[in-house]
Amino acid sequence: MSESELLREGLYLMLFGMGFVFMFLVILVYAVKLMSHLVIRFTPEPVPVLTPVVRHEVSTPPADNERIKAVLAAAVHHHRRTRGHN
Repeated sequence: MSESELLREGLYLMLFGMGFVFMFLVILVYAVKLMSHLVIRFTPEPVPVLTPVVRHEVSTPPADNERIKAVLAAAVHHHRRTRGHN
């Protein structure tokens, strides 16, 4: 085989391969669209379950807030002291 025949055969093989992949992707797109349409058409609508909204208000007493602030400040101070960032 000459170089021109090899080049021509390679070009045909490339075009055939790319065409095959393109057709496969086109078929895949239409198959997915068809399946999506069928699923939407044949599955029932989900029935929403209505539950009453219960609201719980959580509030901490001011004394707890002050205690939490003190604990956080002590933890930050301890971390900075042990890491040498003071």
